[in-house]
Amino acid sequence: MDLRQMEYFVALAEENQFTRAAEITRVSQSGLSAAIKSLEDDLNAKLFIRTTRRVELTPAGHALFPHARNLLAEANAGRDAVAATTAEFAGALRVGAEQCLGSVNVPEIVERFHRRHREVEISFTQAGSGDLLKRMRSGDIDLAFVAGTSETTAPQLRLTGLDHVTLATEPLVLLTPPEHPLASQKSVAWNDLQDRTFIDLDSTWAIRVVTDEIFAKRRIPRRVAFTVGDIHALVDMINRGLGVAVVPQSVSRKTIAADLHTLSLEQRDPVWTVSAAYAHSERTSHLTTEFLGLLEPR
Repeated sequence: MDLRQMEYFVALAEENQFTRAAEITRVSQSGLSAAIKSLEDDLNAKLFIRTTRRVELTPAGHALFPHARNLLAEANAGRDAVAATTAEFAGALRVGAEQCLGSVNVPEIVERFHRRHREVEISFTQAGSGDLLKRMRSGDIDLAFVAGTSETTAPQLRLTGLDHVTLATEPLVLLTPPEHPLASQKSVAWNDLQDRTFIDLDSTWAIRVVTDEIFAKRRIPRRVAFTVGDIHALVDMINRGLGVAVVPQSVSRKTIAADLHTLSLEQRDPVWTVSAAYAHSERTSHLTTEFLGLLEPR
């Protein structure tokens, strides 16, 4: 076993599909498949059950998973410890992120940066994407992890005038309770969502702004009966059969959403995009660049 095999294994275990895992690890699907097969041969055990749509861990895979994640974490910690002995950074870096971006674990990156650069005073703010971009333009933060779509015309989500790097893209999907009338379908058209009862986040979240904009552009009436302030509350209310929600696909893969039904949306545009945005500044550019160097685009 080697670290690269562990990286491939963990990515496939978390994403449950070869296509997505290959994108994340930047390897071809055939290369990923060959690496997993080699790992299974080394361990003399099947790690995944393969179906036409997804892959799932076997009991042997479940047994390996926590150890594989720990190996990768220890390897990163070792790299960070070495980097901390040679780094010559100082100053302050102010980071902001919208909650639950799914494809990017911002607190983990903040931790890694802190381990490497103990002399840097790092602060973290959690807020909606629109609020974070406003704070950046006013000079209150240096780097923001935000979400939206490239097609949005909502002024609060536009990245105009800011440097940014795209970290992840994914489709939007519909989450329904298992007994919902739409749950028997694999996909649904936007027009078929007219007058359904929706659960959504409040207007500070990018997904609420984007979803409102999509329905308005298509002139489709939408009834948001329940407004919540976090993803866990949203999924809990769907689980209780109170309505449906449009969410980024990564939300549907969360453990708390395991019992819900996921429908793809016909006309899969717009594409949900997670970005790291930052204002160009000589005072913070070296710290921002160092922080961005810890990210892996997905």
